Amino acid sequence: MIRKLLFAAILTQSALLLASPTIKKADPPNWYLGRGNPMLLLYGEDLANAHVTTTSVSARIRRTESSANGHYLFVWLEITPAAKPGNIPLTIKTPSGETTVQFPIANHRPINDGMAGLAPSDVIYLLMPDRFADGDPANNDPAISKGNYDRSKPKAYHGGDIKGVRDHLSYLHDLGVTTVWMTPIVDNDNTPGYDGYHGYGAIDLYGVEEHYGTLDDVKALVADAHHQGMKVFFDWVANHTGPRHPWVADPPSPTWFHGSVQKHQSPSYEFPPITDIHALPAEQDHIRNGWFADILADLNQDDPHVAEYLTENAIWWIEETGADGYRLDTFPYVPRSFWSAWHKSLHDVFPRLDTIGENYNGDPTVVSFFLGGRSILGYDTGLNTAFDFPLMYAIRDVVSKHASATKITDVLRRDWLYPHPERLVTFLGNHDMDRILTAAGGDRQALKNAFSLLLTERGIPQLYYGDEIAMAGGADPDNRRDFPGGFPGDTNNAFTTSGRTPEQQEVYAYVQKLLKLRHDHQALTSGKQWNLFADETAYAFLRENGADRVLVGFNNANTPRTLKLNGREFPFLAVKAFELLQGAGNASRTADEISLEIAPHSVTLWLAK
Repeated sequence: MIRKLLFAAILTQSALLLASPTIKKADPPNWYLGRGNPMLLLYGEDLANAHVTTTSVSARIRRTESSANGHYLFVWLEITPAAKPGNIPLTIKTPSGETTVQFPIANHRPINDGMAGLAPSDVIYLLMPDRFADGDPANNDPAISKGNYDRSKPKAYHGGDIKGVRDHLSYLHDLGVTTVWMTPIVDNDNTPGYDGYHGYGAIDLYGVEEHYGTLDDVKALVADAHHQGMKVFFDWVANHTGPRHPWVADPPSPTWFHGSVQKHQSPSYEFPPITDIHALPAEQDHIRNGWFADILADLNQDDPHVAEYLTENAIWWIEETGADGYRLDTFPYVPRSFWSAWHKSLHDVFPRLDTIGENYNGDPTVVSFFLGGRSILGYDTGLNTAFDFPLMYAIRDVVSKHASATKITDVLRRDWLYPHPERLVTFLGNHDMDRILTAAGGDRQALKNAFSLLLTERGIPQLYYGDEIAMAGGADPDNRRDFPGGFPGDTNNAFTTSGRTPEQQEVYAYVQKLLKLRHDHQALTSGKQWNLFADETAYAFLRENGADRVLVGFNNANTPRTLKLNGREFPFLAVKAFELLQGAGNASRTADEISLEIAPHSVTLWLAK
């Protein structure tokens, strides 16, 4: 009896050792003609030392590489000149057996089908899909990740989804928005207790978060936006994955991450040392190689397999959806060498595509260091533009803390650091900081003044969802409240004029008018900026595009201010009169002088004719 049991155990063990290979998943799931030769990462079992062949005339196997434990198989394909759309059969053979999988290839997207990048006239609207609108209640508590939906909990899923964004594109269009930026929509960690609603803890870089919908929903959103003349930017993360991505416990290669769950570097959020050629290597390593928040697994972009995987992933999302660009999360935490090669690959196939880097720092010398357009330390990052954190901090300090208005001009005078300061993305706040209204102590006039400065200064402005209706919110997650009217049972529907409170409508109408003025005047979208005056409580500047000139006056004092400007100096030589565009101030001129009368705590706009 014992011998029979022993023999059965040996047979079972032999069967396990000789099991046929199985494939559970392929990244990418498909590819496109004319988009280079893909590297496939196959997930499965018993893939060690596998031999891969194909009978297709559309592809050849360049090489393969398997992980030591047989859970991963890298397959590099060469797409042949004879390739046509269809399935490429890949036969994976091991001594114990074989299996065949089909890998689809298709024609690439026409170059003018999306992928449009940014224009000077654009206005970006940042929203968190989970907190914007619930268009499909059926996906609020999906079967594969139940127990994470609870609107009463600030860090649980609240039901917002891609369909909710689609349903309210007309709201954004009517406001004056041209570009929608969503926080990440990829499949996230939905372990109960983990706040995956924000999107930054990916478990599958090719999957759509099931609480948000499907890939078809994403494609429909982009198509609908394009139909309304709007663009869509995706939030893309190269720095890290979520703590429960399958790679974290079982990486495809020993160098896939910097460290492991058990042993990794602590994070550093002070990335100025990266810009200091005299900084110690250890300082820079804690920034580039530390695990963000001490839990987000730090990807090693110096591993060529990781770099190729991430590059293909970025190409795939644009090809699949036709999106117009990327916001690049935690940009400084990734090596310049990676960004340089990554941007070249993307711009080679999508020449109109734009990227916006998150360089979370208030120093222009730090923010500018990461921009593309010039080689620093041997690499041009290729980054098209960045968020203007320095100007954001300056505007916030001036309108909410009554700092000197010269703080704004102090930032702007360092625009020479940027290859294209006019393309910087300016903003008042985002999902990582308290809302501008709360920072201003609930003062709606201060909020309106901030919007007036934001939407008339140089740069491409970004709004944070709900600021246009005076939403309040403190530190994360309070700054991520649900948009009123986007969810079942909401008593206040701020998506409609009749549903807004008087306070919401006051700010909404003010922002909408400013965006209309920005749309109507090229001076405000692509005009040269001339700073005319700045002191403790006042600031005046002029935007000029040919004969189109808009004069902006800001008074942050408790009493009226009259500013005297030299009328005999450029740019006022050809100006004869002023037409009020926004506000209640008065502008006049004599032969020698321009006089601006501005009410307390207000911004006034004039057309200089």
